[in-house]
Amino acid sequence: MSAPILNERDLDFMLYELFDVESMTSRPRFADHNRETFSGAVTTAKTIAEKVFLPMRAKADRIEPTFDGEKVELIPELKTALDAVVESGLASAGADYEMGGMQLPYVVECAATSYLSAAGGTTINYTCMTTSNANLIEAHGTQEQIDKWVVPMREGRFAGTMAMTEPSAGSGLADLTTSAVKESDGSYRITGNKIFTSGGDHELNENIVHLVLARVKDAPKGIKGISLFIVPKFLVNDDGSLGDRNDVALAGVFHKMGGRAQTTTALSFGENDGAMGYLVGEENRGLSYMFHMMNEARIMAGISSSILGLTAFQYSLDYAKERPQGRLLSEKDPLSAPVNIIQHPDVRRMLLLQKAYAEGAMALSLFGAKLVDDEATAETEEQKQAAKTLLDFLTPIIKAWPAEYCLKANKHAIQVLGGHGYINEHPVEFFYRENRANSIHEGTTGIQSLDLLGRKVPYNGFAGYQACLDEITKTIEFAKDIDSLRDYADELSNALATLKKTTETVLTATQSMSVDAAFCNSVKYLEMFGHIVIAWLWLKQGVVAEAALADGAHEEDEKFYRGKLHTLKYFYGHELPEVYRWADILTRLDTVNYDMQPDWF
Repeated sequence: MSAPILNERDLDFMLYELFDVESMTSRPRFADHNRETFSGAVTTAKTIAEKVFLPMRAKADRIEPTFDGEKVELIPELKTALDAVVESGLASAGADYEMGGMQLPYVVECAATSYLSAAGGTTINYTCMTTSNANLIEAHGTQEQIDKWVVPMREGRFAGTMAMTEPSAGSGLADLTTSAVKESDGSYRITGNKIFTSGGDHELNENIVHLVLARVKDAPKGIKGISLFIVPKFLVNDDGSLGDRNDVALAGVFHKMGGRAQTTTALSFGENDGAMGYLVGEENRGLSYMFHMMNEARIMAGISSSILGLTAFQYSLDYAKERPQGRLLSEKDPLSAPVNIIQHPDVRRMLLLQKAYAEGAMALSLFGAKLVDDEATAETEEQKQAAKTLLDFLTPIIKAWPAEYCLKANKHAIQVLGGHGYINEHPVEFFYRENRANSIHEGTTGIQSLDLLGRKVPYNGFAGYQACLDEITKTIEFAKDIDSLRDYADELSNALATLKKTTETVLTATQSMSVDAAFCNSVKYLEMFGHIVIAWLWLKQGVVAEAALADGAHEEDEKFYRGKLHTLKYFYGHELPEVYRWADILTRLDTVNYDMQPDWF
């Protein structure tokens, strides 16, 4: 069957009705753009996705990268696909004109990339990681470093990576052992091992620019002693030409459940004389710089999860509309024709769940992307700071909620297809495997939940927490004036009150009990907060839908808006009540997880 990759109407709704990205053209950075240029970028991405990415998706999943001891072997279609993205200008869509970019808003860039991600899975991550690497160096590096490393990355000649994880120090970066020794010319010699480096080696680009966390001799212990270095695969001469191979060796390629199009590597730095590295910014501030890239990667993970949820939903929806099987319980005639499975109530349940999770997650992810734009380009410094405060607070939810709940949506997409969902003649099992890693990399769900509850909530006098509650409250008050939405506004208000009480109870408990015990249900707190944020975004979608219907939407649009409102009803009736179950566990300060002893398992 041939199903659309994504629902174009819904993407337009998100961009132009829910988030009004067209209004951003009043900002100086985007003044050359209009709705036509925004939509043109998305259409270009869709064309590349359909003509180049989609045909090679199954092959890229089936034929994994291999390492012959000297270099990585990849299917040639990967380079063709990525070159098409570079040639279209989408690889540097958000970069400055002076750097060869298109100066598109990040939210529009994310919408365009969504087609490439939906059609090709992790293939586009080579480009996305390179963009994040270039953004970091541009923000914290010297002009010389920008000229030498960022320009070739923006041009698509160099690729970029993030090399953090070590064999004995995964998420515990305080324990990393990779070392850096300063040379007389100001460069450093890097020695150590990194694992799980995405895109760590390949022949897709002329060079690979690794951003490596390492510890300079006599640096403070823990995370305060971490520095960040540019460590290229090939050294670069003063005239920009490639020099000798740096002392960076590929130790192996990991074979994965999903995400097979992108190499995931073990790298060895400095097996001989030490890999040449160049300090970014100041010594011992590396982790704060790397968070520039990590936070981008977390938003990317949320968007990737959302897209995989959306494209699987789209596929299972089209399948359900076309697949005849069985009869309704109310049909007593065994000779009657089978109905398409979308007529069965349980199939509708699974499709509605997918729609609620995936479209809710996409709204959250694009909202996060718009906050990135607002932080950089809003009219006043006050507005920029407000966007930064809210984005910093929401980042753990943007990363973790879509990763968890769109994976559940993927599970239901498989179930809609039944046995056909479990075989690779249909892509829904592929979407599930692709999505599985999103709850792991860039910080697991557990780590995100501890960051949310232990750091983001109380940070700066609860500024981000209160900013989030204020935004939700604004929508509640607005929706109370719409008759059809008043009950939903009241329900969200009650859930918000429960959240406030729960937050106070758990944080107060840390004064009288171990913080480990008090926070042992932090994932439930993240799910609770995430559900409330998604309920808020569904209410915002409901406000837009009701206004459009009041203006007299034509027939097809009316169906679209009715679908939005019915999904809002579903989420509030079936999902939002979960908040109270999680609140009960949290406010009882239940410690059953913490109390279980290792030798009892």
